[in-house]
Amino acid sequence: MGKTSTKGIWKVISASSMGTMIEWYDFYIFGSLAVVISTKFFPSDNPTAAFLSTLATFAAGFVVRPFGALFFGRLGDIIGRKYTFMATLLLMGGSTFLIGCIPSYETIGFLAPLLVLILRLLQGLALGGEYGGAATYVAEHAPVGQKGYWTSWIQTTATVGLFISLMVILATKNILSSEAFDSWGWRVPFWVSIVMVGVSYLIRKNMDESPVFAKAKKEGTTSTNPLKESFGNRYNLKFVLLALFGATMGQGVVWYTGQFYAMSFMKTVMNVESSQVDSLLGIALLLGTPFFIVFGWLSDKVGRKYIMMSGMLLAILFYRPIYKMMYNTTDVNYKTEIVERTIQNTETAKNNDVITTFSKTYTDGTTYMEKKTDFGNKQKSQSSVTININSGDEWTLIFLVFIQVIFVTMVYGPIAAFLVEMFPTKIRYTSMSLPYHVGNGIFGGLLPAISTYFVTHAKAAGKTDFYLDGLWYPIIIASICFVIGMIYIDNKNKINHL
Repeated sequence: MGKTSTKGIWKVISASSMGTMIEWYDFYIFGSLAVVISTKFFPSDNPTAAFLSTLATFAAGFVVRPFGALFFGRLGDIIGRKYTFMATLLLMGGSTFLIGCIPSYETIGFLAPLLVLILRLLQGLALGGEYGGAATYVAEHAPVGQKGYWTSWIQTTATVGLFISLMVILATKNILSSEAFDSWGWRVPFWVSIVMVGVSYLIRKNMDESPVFAKAKKEGTTSTNPLKESFGNRYNLKFVLLALFGATMGQGVVWYTGQFYAMSFMKTVMNVESSQVDSLLGIALLLGTPFFIVFGWLSDKVGRKYIMMSGMLLAILFYRPIYKMMYNTTDVNYKTEIVERTIQNTETAKNNDVITTFSKTYTDGTTYMEKKTDFGNKQKSQSSVTININSGDEWTLIFLVFIQVIFVTMVYGPIAAFLVEMFPTKIRYTSMSLPYHVGNGIFGGLLPAISTYFVTHAKAAGKTDFYLDGLWYPIIIASICFVIGMIYIDNKNKINHL
């Protein structure tokens, strides 16, 4: 492709984006259904521990992503971009489908969470090789001076994948009864992915190799040992570390706070009904997704650095006020209860468990339901709360999540172009994949589990603003990254490598 030509690039974008979007869909289905999965694959006698175990299993998929980046990045720099990310697509799709086939904990015991963990690890390995290949492939087709704009289309795929996962879950819930969804319907989104993967595979099968890589291979200038040249070379290693600690580490925590932690926070801390959360999050993502393109395009004009750093700084300054507003929006302590519409119902199950249900209605249309179970044989009790919010509160939350998505688009829109421009063709796939997946997979991927633990611990300690403690993790990580990035990253977009 010529330096200014865009002929055929939409074919490249479509093929790369569709496959990457499906892989993110596969990866996010697990997180989107975390609350349900915690009741299926883990012991049910301690819901909090089960949910934390589910988040830990979810995080495990992120932790192994750097290993996938090394393994598939090496293959991508040796045999080519096309064949490598075809392999990652099939590995991801197969693992997702099989998660939907695993029997529950009640059926096969501890073998259930073990199998889920293994498949999550395979998903993480596959995703570790996917993103670097797709971003590199698109960047190597894009004209000089437009890398940010064209690679930003790849950046939308993660958010679109999450959006589609939410929509498939909502559609399944609407088609099936709540009992059927809880019993087996939650498996459907996992099964659907195999069809999507098959279509994407057929599209990718007809793609050509990256012209930049094909030229390097023809001239015999590809690397025979990408790992050694990427990380054994002190000059290149310096850029790998700068990419990690000056950009992707902060980008990772901002990304997962604005999308995944926001969802988890509303469902488990604010106790908002799950389908309402999925709907409002889907709307916020739909409104925010075009800004990936906007900030990717803008980074071609003004440079990548200041856009990414501004996104981190805004997140650092506004996370606590935003989450305080979110929590207060649905806090029933600030609402007026219609006392005469309060209903209490108590019944005793066959195993002597006493189940008490409290149903409350508030003047603004909010409904509150608390289900308390006293286990007769275990001298224990547990409570679950579900809040259905009114349309006004829904739009308030949509706006507050949308703001967080804007922070995400600022740090994430330019990142692919930023990374591919740092490294030469022969080791680009390997060199850019590792810092990206360490930053996102480890620093970002661990965020939901770590932040939820902080909130749970603060609540147990009796802190009045316990719900804000989970934000210390992304704020501290983003602050460190902001300082390093501002000092050491050059704002000039490097085009000599491409």
